[in-house]
Amino acid sequence: MVDSPAAETGGIELIALDIKTPKEKLKPTQPRNQTGQLDTLQVYKQLREQDKEEKRLGKLLRLFGNGEMKFSHSVQFNAVPDWSSQYIAYSNLKKLIYTLEKEVNQQGQSTGADAESSPLLDNHKGDPDGAFAQALDHELEKIVKFYQLKEPEIFKETEDLMKDEEAFEADHEALLGDGDSGNQVNRRTSVGGYRARQSSIFKDWGFGGRKSTSVSRPNLERIDSDDSDDDADEQTGLRRTKTSGSNVSTTSPEQSNKLRRSTTGGFNDIESSQLSMANESGATLKKRMISLYVSLCELRSYVQLNKTGFSKVLKKYDKTLDRKLKQKYISEKVDITDTFKQETTDKINDRVAQIEQSYANLNTGGDVETAKRELRLDLREHVVWERNTVWREMIGIERKAQAANLGIRRTILGGEGDANKRHRQGDEESEHTKEVDTPVGRIRLPRFMLTSTFYALVICCVVFVCLLSYPIMNQREQQNCLALVVFVSLLWATEAIPLFVTSLLVPFLVVILRVVRTDARPHDRLDSKQAASYIFSAMWTPVIMLLLGGFTIAAALSKHNIAKMMATFVLSKAGTRPRNVLLTTMFVSMFSSMWISNVAAPVLCYSIIQSILRNLPPQSAMTKSLILGIALAANIGGAASPIASPQNLIALENMSPSPGWGIWFFIALPVCITSILLIWILLLLTLHPGRGTTIVPIRPIKERFTGTQWFIVAVTALTIGLWCINQSIEGIFGDMGVVAILPLLLFFGTGILTKEDFNNFLWTIIILASGGLALGRAVSSSGLLSTIASRITPLTADLSLYGVVAVFCALILVVASFVSHTVAALIILPLVREVGGNLAEPRPNLLVMASVLTCSAAMALPTTGFPNMTAVMMEDPMTGVRYLRVRDFITRGVPASVITFAVIVTLGFGLMRAAPGL
Repeated sequence: MVDSPAAETGGIELIALDIKTPKEKLKPTQPRNQTGQLDTLQVYKQLREQDKEEKRLGKLLRLFGNGEMKFSHSVQFNAVPDWSSQYIAYSNLKKLIYTLEKEVNQQGQSTGADAESSPLLDNHKGDPDGAFAQALDHELEKIVKFYQLKEPEIFKETEDLMKDEEAFEADHEALLGDGDSGNQVNRRTSVGGYRARQSSIFKDWGFGGRKSTSVSRPNLERIDSDDSDDDADEQTGLRRTKTSGSNVSTTSPEQSNKLRRSTTGGFNDIESSQLSMANESGATLKKRMISLYVSLCELRSYVQLNKTGFSKVLKKYDKTLDRKLKQKYISEKVDITDTFKQETTDKINDRVAQIEQSYANLNTGGDVETAKRELRLDLREHVVWERNTVWREMIGIERKAQAANLGIRRTILGGEGDANKRHRQGDEESEHTKEVDTPVGRIRLPRFMLTSTFYALVICCVVFVCLLSYPIMNQREQQNCLALVVFVSLLWATEAIPLFVTSLLVPFLVVILRVVRTDARPHDRLDSKQAASYIFSAMWTPVIMLLLGGFTIAAALSKHNIAKMMATFVLSKAGTRPRNVLLTTMFVSMFSSMWISNVAAPVLCYSIIQSILRNLPPQSAMTKSLILGIALAANIGGAASPIASPQNLIALENMSPSPGWGIWFFIALPVCITSILLIWILLLLTLHPGRGTTIVPIRPIKERFTGTQWFIVAVTALTIGLWCINQSIEGIFGDMGVVAILPLLLFFGTGILTKEDFNNFLWTIIILASGGLALGRAVSSSGLLSTIASRITPLTADLSLYGVVAVFCALILVVASFVSHTVAALIILPLVREVGGNLAEPRPNLLVMASVLTCSAAMALPTTGFPNMTAVMMEDPMTGVRYLRVRDFITRGVPASVITFAVIVTLGFGLMRAAPGL
């Protein structure tokens, strides 16, 4: 539990999250068996469950601490389920903001507002502040009324509890106050105090003269009957006390016998019954304390969460509509309301402190800190049990976007191939088998055996076995390598198993099939032990370090909002002319792809242009142009720098010597810029985005760069600069992969990036690239590559260098349109390098460079690459209708691919001929 609003969460008190002691292990209960001994098995099970909850808790803490959890999700997580309708309607207010924005920016046009919001807008025509303030007033009134209802109720229960606790103390003193020294010991060790529903449980026995409170005995019976097991555990807790060293002990049987011997024989039975009732009353008193502690914490969180909600939604309103309502409304409406005054929070805190002190007096020997920890543990367990479904949903939010096209969810037995068909809580269990008709009758088969994924896997395995059994090559290691290459390529192309898992198959099969040979003549086959060392050394190369360096720079630029601030600033200068906005957006998308990868760049650009999309009519030509333009430009931007996409790094590994960044930019940037200009013209001619379109200008982020942001920019510029002059400093750093260590050291070493950021790298991409490098080394070592190249070379003997480039680029364009760009590069680039080396005019680097540029030019289908898939999934948040249809993409994607191909084999070829080292 948080004692004060957490700065990291915007002042929200996180229910059940003890941020002050996140690493502190939960204190388990002490289950005992029938003989009274500690049940170690049960304790072990409790600790395992608590470890699981700690991990889930840690995940949510990181989401809150890193600011990665949206406030709407925060409300969902922290809201008390029974009060869910009484919180600020944050999502509805956001929708109203967008509706008001559309009305303001489209005056004289149809607002497109829904029926519910139209009356509100009509009453405040031309005054969005009034319309929004009216909606806020409604929410404020709802919250205040609910709080005024709950506060007296909970405070009254707190007062009753304090009276009952005082009565319990007095009655306990009366019971054990006969002056016997042994009783004095037992007074300190026998009763710990737990929550009860009456002030004196001894009134029927003649001890104590205090009057009972309004809380009656039936309530005691009702609560005590809730869970007998809990009561049994709490009876044990009644005998705990704080001794020296803060150790907790229990009353021994000898002490109990001494207590009974200290009284007269006629009262033994009566006193035993009295002690039993004291224990029952103490257990019930503890329950009431915990229950009220939870209620008070939830009430405090209710106030803080709603106050933060008003602040955030007003900030969003001011930012979206460029107004200044927040300060005025907060000061004139929210802050003066009794519910949100500091005095109100202080009153709640005072009662929380009373509960903690009472719990300490009766249960932990006066140790308030121990009482706080135990109460927070009870609070955490209450929330985790009550909102278990919310835990699971919140933890999975940030992972879904990364699953696209990585084969993560396209599994045989995983059952998550289609997001719409996944089993959810409350759904009926689906059958795992299905009856099918066969020539021998109806048989029941597992459902996974009837899926296309399973059929594809079976076909791949059959082809693999056939190639191993029927030799085509003269040498066994080449035959095995051919079977390996075909098998892995089919698995990558069909995604029958996840792509990165297929990559892990490469070293396994290389060793099992003994594919690799010694580099020196006579090229003897390596045994399994030597092959394992050989192939694993090929999986970690300077190229992988370069990939990690690129991920690190991208993570820093994204996490600290630098990429968004720079992109927003550029787009804010584009004006309101549709053609200028479209062109600027495409170049921003390309530039972003160069540094934060073409996976993250389109997502960033789509988030920036949301204000434009919201104010355009449904199915507007400008909307389609913007979404298509961002996707196509992101694909092209994947070729603009060596770290923009994995296939570029694979190309560097297949080029000897590897070209520096300066040479790469010399070739790639003119090709990319020219391609984008031509695609821009294509979109203007086919979609006519300027007809009847009014663009809402994008406002730049007004925040200034912090010291941390300037440091990130400086380190990024230094790293890129060293990469550009790598050939001049090879005597110092040796390779670009060594330079890539700099951002890792400086960003992770200073805490700008954390271990969680490192864990969030796309490790599936790294494994995929490693497997591809291992496959290339195996194909080269086995001699298969030379054999295939020697058979292809005569076919290209009559072709010029330009003809060979055109043929291979066309081949790659087709292949990369149906499989991912990375997979196409993994399969074809090693062959291209070998063929280029056998030409009459050997130019392997030139052929590899042209081929890898063509990989990024393949963008004909919605499923070709990350940017395309992101674009085709974009939908109107108001209607849920997708902006693009498959037809829209194909009719522009195919021409865009052809245009880029033409630029590569003309302008690009000329630049490659002129570039040194190619």
